Amino acid sequence: MTKGKVWSPEWSYYTDRFTGVQITQLTNYTGHSHHLYFTENGWYDNGRKILFCSDRENKTNLFRIDLQTGELLQLTNYDTTYDMSACLHPDEKKAYFRRKNKIMEIDLETLKERLIYEGSESLIGGNINCTADGQYVITCVREDFSDQIQIDLKNGYIGHRELMEAKPKSQILQISIADKTAKIVFEEENFITHINTSPTKKDLITFCHEGPWQLVDHRIWGLNLQTGEVWKIRERKEPMEMVGHEYWYADGETIGYHGFRANGTAFFGKIQYDNQQMREVEFLFRNWHAQSNDFSQIVVDGRAPLDKLIVWRQENGTFTKPKVLCEHRCSFHVQKVHAHPRFSPDGNKLLFTSDKNGYGNLYLVDLPNDFNSLPDYER
Repeated sequence: MTKGKVWSPEWSYYTDRFTGVQITQLTNYTGHSHHLYFTENGWYDNGRKILFCSDRENKTNLFRIDLQTGELLQLTNYDTTYDMSACLHPDEKKAYFRRKNKIMEIDLETLKERLIYEGSESLIGGNINCTADGQYVITCVREDFSDQIQIDLKNGYIGHRELMEAKPKSQILQISIADKTAKIVFEEENFITHINTSPTKKDLITFCHEGPWQLVDHRIWGLNLQTGEVWKIRERKEPMEMVGHEYWYADGETIGYHGFRANGTAFFGKIQYDNQQMREVEFLFRNWHAQSNDFSQIVVDGRAPLDKLIVWRQENGTFTKPKVLCEHRCSFHVQKVHAHPRFSPDGNKLLFTSDKNGYGNLYLVDLPNDFNSLPDYER
């Protein structure tokens, strides 16, 4: 397996047994493949290509699929398996990925790689994002408590609460893409993860205090990279309420999220980064994630036995009843096989990962022109 290797198309088509919607299975390999984390846009080249990660021949590497031909191109060539965090540069000509304590840049045309950051091997690195102006990569690192706590966060959240309670020293780093200098823009003794850069405001990011959502002191935080100001976003309304999986809308000013009331009622919502214009919609089933480009169309991935993608649309300012788009049959057993549904930039397609056949693969769904033809979710 070598960098630049072309893999023949693996895609196939089938009709969802509940809704009749046609689904394209994009990959088919005896090893896990998954798209980028749902907060990251992996679509580029005018929506013709998608970045994804794949474990092939016991190696984890970055790939892209051509949605016109189905052809797969291997972008990197590393000899180990690991949890790859990757993001796309705003100019869509480069991507960035983490390999343990290193952050690499790759040119998506030439496949030339460049090391832009190498941190201490004693620290655990988090996810990576690019700022809206394309000048910086933002990431986080934290103390490694694995010698004190049994930790396996990617495979069952083992040690999740214990790490929150241990309060590891964490830092948010701003890394210059031009000269590779790294600056600590924020640090504290808290379990920090889930770095998200605004897609339109170069100085604005969110981060989270990680841990069980009902127990963490506060989940969603804003940070101004220029001034260093830090503030809470969407404070808890009642004890034991759960809010998280925050992500940016395309406008770069609004944050989407989902959660559960103290009585277990699920909801999705949105709020501006300055805590204005909050709106939330409740629904009557449990889910794993929610995602949207704006507040006109929302998707959530239901938990078994409701193992389906559920969508809403706004019509005349009011949301439709929840509609069943398709079955996902995702186990959510490990992070690599979380469904993580994400709309295409134009909102016409949905990309998700599922291990319904035993291994994680990528699936693509075209939303029907007649949205109301989809069946209502019936409890």
